[in-house]
Amino acid sequence: MIVTLIVACEVGFWVLLAAGLILRYLAKMPRLGGAVLLLEPLLEVVLLVVTTIDLRNGAEPDWKHGLAAMYIGFTIGYGHYTIKRIDGWVAHRFAGGPPPVEPPRYGAARARYEGRLWLRTVLAAAVAVVLLQLAIWYVGDAGSTESLVAWQLNAARVTGIHGVIALTYTLWPKKPPVDAGPTRVETHPSAGGKG
Repeated sequence: MIVTLIVACEVGFWVLLAAGLILRYLAKMPRLGGAVLLLEPLLEVVLLVVTTIDLRNGAEPDWKHGLAAMYIGFTIGYGHYTIKRIDGWVAHRFAGGPPPVEPPRYGAARARYEGRLWLRTVLAAAVAVVLLQLAIWYVGDAGSTESLVAWQLNAARVTGIHGVIALTYTLWPKKPPVDAGPTRVETHPSAGGKG
């Protein structure tokens, strides 16, 4: 049941996103579209409540509960960023908005961009680890929690791997092609700040 709900939440995320953007830009109802987009976090709340109820009813903690925690963490870390990027693209494509800012490609600007993405991964992993730890404490001695601990280690591994990848952009920055001429410094405001 938990896996089905995770899939439903993912499908629901994209359905709500599409509905919100269609209302906002094609139907010219920006307030209603914004309200639909604000429903997105309810999906994670439903998943969290159902997972908690499942554990309370005596379900043995396993990979499904770990996956639910990781999904919620990922959505908190990357959900707003994803919505903002897609919203910018749709605004440009269908409502005459400015073209979306592309991520920087070279040098220190690219390293900063990758570092901000890594911080999102840190946030996602931290949320997942905290949720998993709460589940471990909730279950206590009543059941085996090795699977939940394994998911905590997986979250740490993913964060570490992403951190190494982000660090490579600082240690070995990609240089623009020689024949490209002068380049402008690119920034990507949607990768940082509030999310």
